[in-house]
Amino acid sequence: MDILKYILMGMQILAAVALILIITLQSGKENGLGALAGNSDSYMGKNKGNTKDAKLARITKWIAAAFVLLTLFVSLLYTAA
Repeated sequence: MDILKYILMGMQILAAVALILIITLQSGKENGLGALAGNSDSYMGKNKGNTKDAKLARITKWIAAAFVLLTLFVSLLYTAA
């Protein structure tokens, strides 16, 4: 059971470091409110999901979800022991 705790804790640390790196790679949102900034039917608005920022945002969501799940599993293992 101790080995499982160490493996999950190591995975949690890796997820935390990956989350920090991915968040720092994203660009800031200096444009303000996107709904008021302009027309989203333009070429850039339609292809917004293919940009680097959109891919980084998608990766951030998956890593954050993995981090939350790992945190729950680790806390369950430490409270059960």
